[in-house]
Amino acid sequence: MNAITKNAQFIDDVEQGIAGYIDEMIELRHDLHRYPELAFKEVRTSGVIAGLLSGWGYEVATGIAGTGVVATLKRGEGTRRIAIRADMDALPINETTNLSYASRNPGVMHACGHDGHTAILLTAARYLAESGHFSGTLRLIFQPAEEIGAGARKMLSEGLFERFPVDAVYGLHNWPGVAVGQFGFVAGPAMASVDQAIIRIVGKGGHGAEPHNAVDPVVAAASFIVALQSVVSRNVDPREMVVVTVGSIHGGSASNVIPENVEIKLTVRTYSEAIRQQLKERIPALARAQAESFGARADVDYRLGFPAVVNHEEETAFARGVAVSTFGESRIDDEFKPRTASEDFAFFLAKQPGTYLFVGNGESAALHSPHYNFDDAIIAPAARYWVRLVEVFLRNDNWIEERHE
Repeated sequence: MNAITKNAQFIDDVEQGIAGYIDEMIELRHDLHRYPELAFKEVRTSGVIAGLLSGWGYEVATGIAGTGVVATLKRGEGTRRIAIRADMDALPINETTNLSYASRNPGVMHACGHDGHTAILLTAARYLAESGHFSGTLRLIFQPAEEIGAGARKMLSEGLFERFPVDAVYGLHNWPGVAVGQFGFVAGPAMASVDQAIIRIVGKGGHGAEPHNAVDPVVAAASFIVALQSVVSRNVDPREMVVVTVGSIHGGSASNVIPENVEIKLTVRTYSEAIRQQLKERIPALARAQAESFGARADVDYRLGFPAVVNHEEETAFARGVAVSTFGESRIDDEFKPRTASEDFAFFLAKQPGTYLFVGNGESAALHSPHYNFDDAIIAPAARYWVRLVEVFLRNDNWIEERHE
């Protein structure tokens, strides 16, 4: 049997194995969707995950970053170690899908597909425990609090990779607007950094009929927002990506009263760490200068969130190659571009080589929409992909030869 035939048989075995229990895993996803939990409150979710993994023979560690779970499966004499991560927290959103398995926790919803990411990894974990052939160490990371950008940092601060060392780490996210089951790979910056600025422009309140006796923070705030547009167009290299969005502005309560202050909230995103630091300096300076020009004062609280997701070249090429060998070139979306959304998987990639990839969710509602729904058709192929990635990364060439003789 030649290498191509062996590889095809190898892939068929995985597909058939997962097909035998995929309905159970879809129902598991629905169960997780019914009972979503917010960041650092994923108690039921992590309990379900830990129980399943323990039953499948994994060595399971719980309580990492509060509700995080890390599972380890070692086989053979191989020295390589791979980690795959899934996020598991939900969002503070009222679900409006009317699904039979819609959220039963009022005001909380899996509107980003983390229930699906968890189900995908558990599906792969089950196959790898029951039928996987590899030589080395597999680690599965189920991370809390991705939605607030705190889970990865907390796991790292508690010694994640010191306690559970790896050679590379991988993760994925579903993506609406990309055909179901299509895979996207981006080498280098794949998702943006995210920072927040809260700017309070302080003036002097007064009567709306006597603006000359007041210092109007509303006018100063308006001038700052207009001037803010020059940051991208005149301060940043036009070849770089930057998004500066004013998402909130509050000030005053009556039409005939000049308020004491106005609060403005911004989100700031880029792919470049150097540009990120430039924005951290330029935006507060502009706010203060604009406020002072009106006789007001700007108090700036600039909060660094998390850096850009920067995929490592070698690991991304490897991950793409596994997808091609498993599904063929036609399943790769070569037009997939970096996203301006953000992901705290960035912290893992700053510590370990790896890549963050994407799988199409079809024409669903957007992520973070109350109408969003994860497409269950993704679970089987994405789980097959994780299985193949692990078995190729932790390749046992002797087993492959023996298996197909």
